[in-house]
Amino acid sequence: MLKLLIRETVLGYVFWSIFQGLGPMIWFYPLNELEISGYEAFAVLLLSPVLLGLGIIYRLLDNRIGLGILRLGVVVGLGSFQAPDTLTRLIILAIGNACNMLVFTLTLYSKNKLQRSFTFWGIILGLFLFLTGRIWLVSFVPTWWSYQSNSIVVAIATLCTIDKIISGEDGGEASEDKNSLKPYWLFTAGGFGSLLYLTHWVFGDVSLVTRWSVSGFPDTGPSPNPWGGVILVCLAVGALLSQYTSLARSKLWWLLGCASFGVLYYQQTWTAFAGGAVLAIYTMSIWPEMIDRLTSAPPARTVTFAAIVWLIEIFFYVWTVAYNFVPGGVYTREHTDWLIAFVMFNIGLALFTSSRPEGEASNTGTIRLGNQTMPNTTAKCLLVLLVLGGLGGFVYRYDPQRGNNPPKESPKQFSAAIWTYHFGYDNVGWPSLERGAKLLNDTGADFITLLESDASKPFLGNNDLGMWLAERLNMHVDFGPSTRDHTWGNLILSKYPIVKSTHHLLPSPHGELAPAVTVTIDYSGSHVDFVVTHMGNDRDVLDRELQAKFLSNECKKSKNPVVFLGYVTSSPGSRDYRKLINGGNMKDIDDSDNDRWCEYIMYRGLTRLGYARISHGGLSDTEVQIAKFQIPEDPKKYKDNSRLTTDESKVPKKVHFNKKFGPLRHGHNWLQEHLFHMGTPKYFIP
Repeated sequence: MLKLLIRETVLGYVFWSIFQGLGPMIWFYPLNELEISGYEAFAVLLLSPVLLGLGIIYRLLDNRIGLGILRLGVVVGLGSFQAPDTLTRLIILAIGNACNMLVFTLTLYSKNKLQRSFTFWGIILGLFLFLTGRIWLVSFVPTWWSYQSNSIVVAIATLCTIDKIISGEDGGEASEDKNSLKPYWLFTAGGFGSLLYLTHWVFGDVSLVTRWSVSGFPDTGPSPNPWGGVILVCLAVGALLSQYTSLARSKLWWLLGCASFGVLYYQQTWTAFAGGAVLAIYTMSIWPEMIDRLTSAPPARTVTFAAIVWLIEIFFYVWTVAYNFVPGGVYTREHTDWLIAFVMFNIGLALFTSSRPEGEASNTGTIRLGNQTMPNTTAKCLLVLLVLGGLGGFVYRYDPQRGNNPPKESPKQFSAAIWTYHFGYDNVGWPSLERGAKLLNDTGADFITLLESDASKPFLGNNDLGMWLAERLNMHVDFGPSTRDHTWGNLILSKYPIVKSTHHLLPSPHGELAPAVTVTIDYSGSHVDFVVTHMGNDRDVLDRELQAKFLSNECKKSKNPVVFLGYVTSSPGSRDYRKLINGGNMKDIDDSDNDRWCEYIMYRGLTRLGYARISHGGLSDTEVQIAKFQIPEDPKKYKDNSRLTTDESKVPKKVHFNKKFGPLRHGHNWLQEHLFHMGTPKYFIP
């Protein structure tokens, strides 16, 4: 029994890996083109169960050979990460997902009740293995992390798949069923599709709830480590409670689930987190009952329509954030509340439109196998072990001293960098975290703002870039704004303590919702303010006018020395540029640099020391800009450096930028490596 459950758990892990891996690959194309690309059509392959509506295809696949071929197709889909280019990878992964959905349907509707139950519990336990793997890899999925980790997953999946095929369990003998439940298939499909989406959306990684509930310093709310462990435990509690199927059929229990979702969405910090914890228990507790209803309805149309509902919901969520780049976005703009209501309504409709007689036998989740009832002791012990493994990952990673960097030689000198991070994917769609972290570390920046950095969304992989980078670079992190606030993210990394911060949603009457963060950093007893932002698209003129006004006011009212790091989408000397300079009482780090469009560094009350532009090297569509400053010992005697030089021999070595980026270089650099370009590095002297 243990061997079988372990094998099914691995196959369940494969299900979640390949299912959740498709969204980011499809999203890569509209991300680069800022419009619908046509590659979204590959999502249609998730509707492959519709083929089972043809009797000849059902009979062709519902046997040992047919299922064996499909299972091998799923493994090939896992290997898509090894493809030579993005399109090939997308095609292979989409075909793997088609096979994945067919295997899911055929095994859940198997005539053999042992096969049905093992498939279901494999998916549930596989989800916990999936979450545990993400904990150890700091929110990233091992399957899609690197060539090495992908190869290991493919190898293990291949062994388990071959063992499953040769076992002969696929297409086994039929078992007698006593379940007379006949639910409305349409409502059941809608409910299961919404439950699948809810699980993926909010609990595809245990850090997500903390990023829904996050706020500015000092009261940021629970951090992913260790509080993500609470979400993992709550999910496990829900899975254990799921054997009490009467709970799932309780309207009061459903109302509690709805209320907890509302608390997560509308409240902040610890209150919102508590709502997410209760929602985790509710979500896992209804899985067996929902699957029972699913497998009591016709397979082809029910699972196909469930996949359609899942697709509608995930595309709607894309539309709520990307509304400025998609048709009809004006109607879905920021309406996650509508999506929450739709998801919970569908779940309730599925659970309450048909009743089950008391004592009715379960079809899948809690069936009797001899003298045991699933989940049996073995399944429960395996669940507990997986949870303990996840909690062990949090303990292993936990570092109460994170961000306590050794004192600097010049404590009043600091560097600040801005980079549009492209959600942690490079320009061909592969993860870029390791390479990005190396680049950021090589800059030596004490303060970093990363734009386009909220990847805690299902179509971006549910990845927590802030947590990963903070742990890798040993820095403090301010994840802002909250992932529920419909922005693309604007997180902050700092080697020095964050005193306070405020997350802003800038005025955006027409275009995309623009984020900003105002933050105060303690540099060895001296406070410096930073205003960081990603302003709206250049075509939304009124938005940028209002945003520039808001940001200039934030800069102007600062009583400390202040640095502005922003993606302005305006040229030097433009209306918005002048508003920030004149209205905010700011200086441009290099007003002679006229070949800029997006990223700008401005300052007040500091002595400028240096400025550099570092090419992205294929990791993003935007370069890194970095500036060095000196905090005046006496603000009353403050005097800025007025002369520019590119001769580094004229400035102290401690001011020099890292020579890893090469010498002074003019013009753009299109090489796939990180080098200085555009007439930098530059230094400033009295």
